[in-house]
Amino acid sequence: MRTLILTIAAIAIAAPVAARDQAAPAAIPAGPPVDCIQLNQIRETHVRSDQVIDFEMSGKRVYRNTLDGACPSLGLEERFSYSASTGQLCSTDLITVLQSTGGRGATCGLGKFQPVTLAK
Repeated sequence: MRTLILTIAAIAIAAPVAARDQAAPAAIPAGPPVDCIQLNQIRETHVRSDQVIDFEMSGKRVYRNTLDGACPSLGLEERFSYSASTGQLCSTDLITVLQSTGGRGATCGLGKFQPVTLAK
């Protein structure tokens, strides 16, 4: 009985991690990449991995940002913060991974924002 409980607990813990490790949905470019997006247009973000974030904008537009390099724990935590002095988030800006323990993780540079159509 004890082994069964431990096995179920291990599966329950592993399931969310496995879900996070799935590949980002295929994306078809829908125009040339841009350097900046308007902050007030961002409706939701989807962290796809340590290097890919999809920004869902008003009007159902999606911009995929592929970071300059892998950002440690971004895909695991799926949370980040940024500081922007203008009304835009730009490829020159930095994001910081927010850890579930309340701490701050790696700080990483954004890439260009590629407008995309996501595969269903």
